[in-house]
Amino acid sequence: MLIIGIAGGSGCGKSTVVKQIIKKLPKDSVSILPQDSYYKDNGHLSPEDRAKINFDHPSSIEFNLLIKHLDLLKEGETIGMPIYSYLTCARAKETIPVQPREVIIVEGILIMSNPRLRERMDIKVFVDADADDRLMRIIRRDIEERGRSFTQVLDHYDKYVKPMHLQFIEPTKRYADIIVPQGGANHVAIDILTSRIKMSLKG
Repeated sequence: MLIIGIAGGSGCGKSTVVKQIIKKLPKDSVSILPQDSYYKDNGHLSPEDRAKINFDHPSSIEFNLLIKHLDLLKEGETIGMPIYSYLTCARAKETIPVQPREVIIVEGILIMSNPRLRERMDIKVFVDADADDRLMRIIRRDIEERGRSFTQVLDHYDKYVKPMHLQFIEPTKRYADIIVPQGGANHVAIDILTSRIKMSLKG
């Protein structure tokens, strides 16, 4: 089993990189563990308190559960991955079954900030993108998917996303084995990464 960590700032194109990798690998050879599924359950909080949650801080993620699930997959067990809603800030009662496969991709902005999680990764990838490009993607995503207004997105970016990126995410670039500039648009870097994965699977 090969464990790949794909990190990078919010809106950098991580999801696109993951989709491109899956497309180039044999069918049903990849399982994905998105960091976003492991946000702590805050459904008990009032709407006012939910609005103050800092999703870009490492303390917002239940790393112990993510690491436990990764270890279970390595042992050949199927796990029940949480389903998290940004709208309610709560976990659903249901879970998603994730099977152990040849390649496990752990994806998220903060995954390389946790030493225990980092040491379990065979290949560490940092997807890099200009701050302007990331902000444009964040605006589009947060308005369309998270029900925020344009002003709310900018306030949130200024208060949480930008300072947390500088403090917790950008510094983890130094742990990366591969840096992918321009996100999903960098087909050469994605081809090199995919070739490396295929070599490891053959080995």
